[in-house]
Amino acid sequence: MRVLVVGGGAESVAPLIRRLRAHGYDTVHVDTGARALAAYRGTDLVLLDLQLPDIGGLEVCRGIRSTDDVPVIAFAAPDAEHTRVLALRAGADDCMDKPYRLPELMARIDAVMRRSRPCPKDEFPTVSYGPLRIDVISREVRLHGRPIALTRKEFDLLYRLALHRGEVVSRQRLMAEIWGDPLNHPAGRQATRTIDTHVSKLRGKLGVNSWIETVRGVGFRLGHD
Repeated sequence: MRVLVVGGGAESVAPLIRRLRAHGYDTVHVDTGARALAAYRGTDLVLLDLQLPDIGGLEVCRGIRSTDDVPVIAFAAPDAEHTRVLALRAGADDCMDKPYRLPELMARIDAVMRRSRPCPKDEFPTVSYGPLRIDVISREVRLHGRPIALTRKEFDLLYRLALHRGEVVSRQRLMAEIWGDPLNHPAGRQATRTIDTHVSKLRGKLGVNSWIETVRGVGFRLGHD
């Protein structure tokens, strides 16, 4: 797993980086918001200090979330409750006060990553459907041998549909399995927009709309090219 640590001097983040690497994480450190926005693509987790010397941490969080759903854990100054709320609204998956305790941070990383990778371990590591091949271990998708670049949620959505190919998967089930407990997420029209937006982007990347069929009033079914 590749982790991007944003903010803080080299000495201050050294214990964190050592701990992450001891857990087998490939860790990269950048000290500015501009460098973070240039480096976050392809990472599995971003640890973001909201106090940066150039771009505001909230702006960095919004910039990441506008193009990617990589998990983000933010760090705010102590007693900055308003900042924590703003960080969560900007798209952070969690927000902790500084200084944080490393054992608690590692536990929160585990929790965030469990939520962001909802595929159970006992499911098939690869799924093939005609020219479509989905590898859940490497999280790679190929169509006619050509790699398809997907965001985390797009991958999880396609994988869920492929596991149940030929079946209609309801919006409620997709919200529960991919976005977590639906009671903790927007309901009604907003939830519908969330799924429909991801389906629309998936169709665009797969090249033809027929790969994902809409069953009106129910959900979606994996089709064919």
